[in-house]
Amino acid sequence: MEYQDLGVVPVVSAQANSTPLGGCTLSDGVIQAMGNAARFHVDLDQLWRAAGSCLADVTGSEDACPVTGAAAGMAIAVAACVAGTDVSRVQRLPDPGDQPNEIVLQKGHSISYGGAPITQMIALGGGRTVEVGAVNETLRSHVAGAVTRRTAALVYVTSRTHAVHRKGVSLDELVAIGRERGIPVIVDAAGESDLRGWVASGADLVIYSGPKMLGAPTAGFICGESELVAACRAQYAGIARPMKVGKENLMGLLQAVREYTAVPEEERAAAQQVRMTKLAARLDELPGLAARVTQDDSGRLIHRVLLTIDPASAGRSAARLAEEMTAGVPSIYLRDFKLHLGQLEVDPRALDPDGEEAVVRRLEELLLDHSDARAGEEVAR
Repeated sequence: MEYQDLGVVPVVSAQANSTPLGGCTLSDGVIQAMGNAARFHVDLDQLWRAAGSCLADVTGSEDACPVTGAAAGMAIAVAACVAGTDVSRVQRLPDPGDQPNEIVLQKGHSISYGGAPITQMIALGGGRTVEVGAVNETLRSHVAGAVTRRTAALVYVTSRTHAVHRKGVSLDELVAIGRERGIPVIVDAAGESDLRGWVASGADLVIYSGPKMLGAPTAGFICGESELVAACRAQYAGIARPMKVGKENLMGLLQAVREYTAVPEEERAAAQQVRMTKLAARLDELPGLAARVTQDDSGRLIHRVLLTIDPASAGRSAARLAEEMTAGVPSIYLRDFKLHLGQLEVDPRALDPDGEEAVVRRLEELLLDHSDARAGEEVAR
């Protein structure tokens, strides 16, 4: 069975790997690993522990626990800090009982997981979010002043796309506060490419998403300090039960991590930049578009094509162009985080050569057709 059999339109994602668009496409190696896993039974507890050891080696952490994704990882990590490994407490969650359960979160880090707020994930784990500071400014004193005997953890969200980091408390500062007060620090590093740096920061638990950067199926992992990771695993007797990772996705995750770490990040970025430079040159020739290559605003080694739309020459606004790109078959999604500036982006992380050609063809169809029509009107006058 294929998507078309269900009347579902296939998608080309030029906005990177995102949950609403199905995560990511998988390499042949990952698909094979998942297929092989599907052919055999296995002791899942043994597999999860072995996978955790493997992921701990990759990240330089003491241990790791597989999860179904970053949102599940946040709920489980919070539950670990609230309930520990005590089975009675684990199975009472999200009711924390008399346990400390306040989770301190900078207001600018109060993000949404594709529509589900991080505060709800914290609540699933038995936590009560204490938001501090303002969206555009959070001081060290805001965080330190919010820590009480009821505080169970401090949370930091790394995403520069979704979280606000201007005039915020840095991770180094947050870790220092955690050390001073004996409070664990949880880092949401869902889409980060650095698999070792966030653990090395001194954070106690770090959460990664499999599809975002690693090319994995729906899965992820929490890595960090061994006692807290053991407490994460303990949550599979409680709230994590409906979040368990199947053997196929887990083996796919491990294969994806193996493939990802086999290529140095600088080499991946250089190849990406070459691809996007060639693509920008082609798109810059289209009427109504100015195309150039830009690096990710956060400094990450991600190179995209930035498209600035001239509504007069293109015959439509950036917002309208984005809508028209999604309306065809395949449906093509451009990155729209700069839509308010009249700009769209082509992100290469989820695009193969066929996907790049699909982007070019659709833009040519829309923009050249408008240009030809306008030229015809001028001749008619």
